Amino acid sequence: MNSLGIYEKAVPFQGTWLDTFKLIKELGFNYMEFSVDESDERLARLDWSKEERKELLDASFETGIRIHTLMLSGHRRFPLGSSDPEVREHSIEMLRKAVNLACDLGIRNIQMAGYDVYYEEKTVDSRALFVEGLRECVEIAASKGITLAIETMDDPFLNNTQKIADLKREIRSPWLQAYPDLGNISAWPENDVAVDLENNIDYVTCIHLKDTLAVTEDFEGKFKEVPFGAGCVDFMGCLRTLKRIGYTGGYTIEMWTEKSDNAIDEIKAAKAFFEEIFEEVGIEIEPIN
Repeated sequence: MNSLGIYEKAVPFQGTWLDTFKLIKELGFNYMEFSVDESDERLARLDWSKEERKELLDASFETGIRIHTLMLSGHRRFPLGSSDPEVREHSIEMLRKAVNLACDLGIRNIQMAGYDVYYEEKTVDSRALFVEGLRECVEIAASKGITLAIETMDDPFLNNTQKIADLKREIRSPWLQAYPDLGNISAWPENDVAVDLENNIDYVTCIHLKDTLAVTEDFEGKFKEVPFGAGCVDFMGCLRTLKRIGYTGGYTIEMWTEKSDNAIDEIKAAKAFFEEIFEEVGIEIEPIN
């Protein structure tokens, strides 16, 4: 049996965390993925007070909706592979704070964005610095029993799970794993999505459900806000493959509809889209308590 979750940025905030979690439950999800992105507002969550942390945790406890993953996309702004040592130091400190926040909130996984650098030029040195910084991050997370799961990205640096598996041969730790995004993997023409999942399922902590438009010689691809079913992802094939190879973890619908005028309807439509496929391939989703 698998679980089904929703990205925080899909759900309109209802004024309180409790009301927001009640909405997530009404929509039929088992968990929410909590966002710490590169905005000042969400980066400030790393310094939340005990009272602020308790409010979120109490909402989770009262509704039964888990906080499955802390998505630390803020590293895009402060990358581990930066040429600036102050940025790298800040990046490590962000991770340290994220681990402590995850511990307080009962979160088991921190999803890390698989960029060496994002706004800077990529070099051999940026890769080396990224790996050095990641090794330190894994040690910090391991000391608190938190898994770091690297997402397959909209960037060629780490755009499939095989590259993350290769990275694991250098940083040998059970606390470093992969978070495949089916949309991101599918968008890169060099990837064979089924083989990538089959060969590296041992390292998968969770799956992102997102559609994309493929990268071509004259198109850079589109990695966000592609309607489900309108992109290049063979969801039927991917989900049938994951069912066949025994994946029983979470599936997270990744959307950015929190400020949409029709956010609730869009979430319901996305959920219905996947429920039809789940039924077809035999994936059973954990019931809502």
